[in-house]
Amino acid sequence: MLKHFGCLFLAVILLSPAAQANLSQTLKKIKPAVVGIGVHTPTGRPKNNLRGTGFVVGNGRYVVTNAHVLPDELDKSLKQSMVIFSGSGKKPTTLKAKVIARSEYYDLAVLKFDAPALPAMKLAGAQFRSEGSYVAFTGFPIGAVLGLYPVTHRGIIASITPSVVPVVDAGQLSINMLKRMRDPYLVYQLDATAYPGNSGSALYDIQSGEVIGIINKVFVQQTKEAVISNPSGITYAIPVKHLRDILTEHDIDF
Repeated sequence: MLKHFGCLFLAVILLSPAAQANLSQTLKKIKPAVVGIGVHTPTGRPKNNLRGTGFVVGNGRYVVTNAHVLPDELDKSLKQSMVIFSGSGKKPTTLKAKVIARSEYYDLAVLKFDAPALPAMKLAGAQFRSEGSYVAFTGFPIGAVLGLYPVTHRGIIASITPSVVPVVDAGQLSINMLKRMRDPYLVYQLDATAYPGNSGSALYDIQSGEVIGIINKVFVQQTKEAVISNPSGITYAIPVKHLRDILTEHDIDF
């Protein structure tokens, strides 16, 4: 069964001291570009609801996340608005944003905000990275109950596989999965254990920090509730080539 969740993974991956040093330096560069994606409700308790993770691209005013992270619609009667959360700690900066591009097929969305620009992540080329490549991602796997504290995990690209993964029985098939079965595209499969909160995280090269994919779903062995107690250790990411196409289509420089 495939479930769209944020992804955090626990992997027994041993990096050399040099690789660990590279990741440490890379994190210093990319963490300011990692943001939370949420909905602001002025009369809500709480007012801010974190729905997933995103990352800044382009001129520093565009944010990428998963389409499934966004609400189906905002409640106008409650004056809800899309927001991004920047910074870290108990009092992150909240910035209003609007959705300017959305692809359900590739599960990608792009938001724009008009506040001062934030540091942006650089996108890798459209070519697929090799299986076995070391990768990492940074986001908010447990939400923001105690504040906005980005978490980083690492692993490898385990496989490059079609976007539709076989299911145990027909009851697990969704309409979107049936559509994709007619025209599947290739995605990265990671040796990763996924948990709620990290959907939309940038999957990046440990050394360069370049974005090579976007985390978007996890293979669930039993039920949604069993994700934490019995994780499958399999996570999927959308290749950055599809994000590049969407940005180009909407005339967004990156």
